[in-house]
Amino acid sequence: MDGFRSGVGVDLHLEPDAADGRRAGLERALRNAVRDGRLAPGARLPATRRLAAELGISRGTAKAAYDQLVAEGYLTARQGSGTRVAELPAVRVPRPEPSARARAPRFDLRPGSPDVGAFPAAAWLRALRRAIATAPSLAYDYGDPRGRTELRTALSGYLGRARGVFAPPERIVITSGYVQGLALLTRVLDGAAVAMEDPGLPFHRDVVRRNGGTVLPAPVDTRGVRPGELGEAAAVVVTPAHQYPTGVTLHPERRRALTDWARARGGLVVEDDYDGEFRYDRQPVGALQGTAPGQVAYLGTVSKTLGPALRLGWMVLPPHLVDAVTDAKLHSDHHTETIGQLALAELIDSHAYDRHVRACRLRYRRRRDQLLHRLGARWSVRGIAAGLHALIEVPDETEVLARAETEGLALGTLADHWHAPAPDRPQGLVVGYGTPRERTYPEALEALARVLGTDG
Repeated sequence: MDGFRSGVGVDLHLEPDAADGRRAGLERALRNAVRDGRLAPGARLPATRRLAAELGISRGTAKAAYDQLVAEGYLTARQGSGTRVAELPAVRVPRPEPSARARAPRFDLRPGSPDVGAFPAAAWLRALRRAIATAPSLAYDYGDPRGRTELRTALSGYLGRARGVFAPPERIVITSGYVQGLALLTRVLDGAAVAMEDPGLPFHRDVVRRNGGTVLPAPVDTRGVRPGELGEAAAVVVTPAHQYPTGVTLHPERRRALTDWARARGGLVVEDDYDGEFRYDRQPVGALQGTAPGQVAYLGTVSKTLGPALRLGWMVLPPHLVDAVTDAKLHSDHHTETIGQLALAELIDSHAYDRHVRACRLRYRRRRDQLLHRLGARWSVRGIAAGLHALIEVPDETEVLARAETEGLALGTLADHWHAPAPDRPQGLVVGYGTPRERTYPEALEALARVLGTDG
């Protein structure tokens, strides 16, 4: 009966042997005919008796299909007027902007992403299987807004030994990534002024603004954020282990000054420890939170260690914020999905997570070393002691980007990160070495060398 032309006046593509039955097949055929315009708005459909006879189906089946499409708004039925095609709003597909149609770069050295090809799929699958095999039935019900006890307990131990964080399980809240944690804290601060590093990630500033906060610039120099210039801020967001994007580590004196500011003002320090595990010249610098757990909200995530797709993060909160943030989390999404939490807890408890982080640290150090070797001594490269990106100082970002475009090379720039443009701002390229994939990374470095004129 496929392609059968009925009294409807159009070809109805019916599949009589479809698993979902004749009524569903008729509904689908009529619905598609309305959507693609073969049945025009206002067109009158044949009576159910006539349609049933022509299609070789029961009248009840035809009537049920009509009734369903009337309920969905595709058809209308009025006494004395029969059944007609409804007037549906026109569906217009917007043409993509020129930027959306631009071809993707051959090589992407923009910062922000890890090497997702290194995701430990086998270890994750083993952890997932163990988690599902041992999970109680209540694990599949609505859960605690703070997150699963198993993961909060595992994180308490891991963060203490790996990052020096004082993290009792009752002060940990599991989130769907860093962005949700920042949004929840902003809502709890209820419109307060939040100082954010300048330069810093513009998207994070947008998150604070969209959740009711006011953003103030917190200037950064070669020793990190300057605590004496926080103005009237009630909170400050910092990346002390490896400042983004300059790559500097917050100086010990600045660390003390920042926590002193928080104690004196009753302020909050929000520590974004986005890549703190990756240090190459020494042991990773301990988290700021360990020196002032009552004044610092520590935020971490698996986005750089495992992959952004998992959407698993955590907050370690000062005691006075736990209840308020938990309530905000409850009214945001109730709780972060459970199965991933249980799998991550297994991965941490089995020490597979530690092994994976160590392997990644070696891989990224090799990539960083390749970058430095290829650029030679001609360019000043900063922020190389840690993390997944480096800052290359250049005299003219615009000129370099133009050359990069001809090479099909995507790069980040300092200009993208300032709170406000100014002619006297330092200029530089923010180059990530988490991507591209291992086999194309050397080619990407060759393209970068050509762009910077160091390919001789």
